[in-house]
Amino acid sequence: MKKIISTDKAPAAIGPYSQAIEVNGMIYTSGVIPVVPATGEIPDGIESQADQAIGNLCELLKAAGTNADNVVKTTVFIKNMDDFSKVNEIYSKYFTQNCPARSCVEVARLPKDVLIEIEAIAIK
Repeated sequence: MKKIISTDKAPAAIGPYSQAIEVNGMIYTSGVIPVVPATGEIPDGIESQADQAIGNLCELLKAAGTNADNVVKTTVFIKNMDDFSKVNEIYSKYFTQNCPARSCVEVARLPKDVLIEIEAIAIK
């Protein structure tokens, strides 16, 4: 049985999908972008966007009853692979021990023309 996870502390879904789903103690998030939930604004620059996106992801994980320490896999989508080291710097502030497996891919375009999007799989 699946449980829909939703919070107003992360960007609302902008299409026909859920922010996250729980199945058998596993949390699967949709891609999370760097939108400030309270205002709908998008910060400037990759560092600020990475911090906002990963912070939003952590709020979603919290709403699901888990946290970044329980993430087993992330996928990071970035607009420019030249930003990889900057993203790593921000990422390492959130994932500090027992880091999850991760894929990072450069993409041509992301929703709302943001510079980064992240999704995760976590245990509860």
